Amino acid sequence: MSLIGRLEEEVREAMLARDGARRDALRLILSSLKSAEKDLQRPLSDDEELQVLQRERKKRHEAADAFRSAGREEQAATEEAELAVLQEFMPAPLSEDDLERIVDDAIAENGATSLRDMGRVMKDVMPQVAGRADGSAVGQLVREKLA
Repeated sequence: MSLIGRLEEEVREAMLARDGARRDALRLILSSLKSAEKDLQRPLSDDEELQVLQRERKKRHEAADAFRSAGREEQAATEEAELAVLQEFMPAPLSEDDLERIVDDAIAENGATSLRDMGRVMKDVMPQVAGRADGSAVGQLVREKLA
């Protein structure tokens, strides 16, 4: 079953359970996926679905941070609740050891020896960790390994 099909089923279940917050969060995610599909005028691939989910996750993080810094805890909590629902549909995050192994392999494969080679290493690593690790954390790890 496609992600959109799964989300539609989850919306139905949330409606039957009278879980308004979950229903609304699922509808937002579903709307984003359908909008991306409409823009491309074709069904989304798994990678494209993941990109949409990542974009939505980033929006929720930024919104929660903005609300919190403005002293609006209730809205920040709502954003974090939506984020928790969104995380259910994201791939499982990589462990620190797995991420380190992937980075080490990419460094060895590229023969990277200095920070000047960081771009090549990141180009190799990012497709392997897409959606399962934060890009800034990966960049920091690569920087530490090459320094």
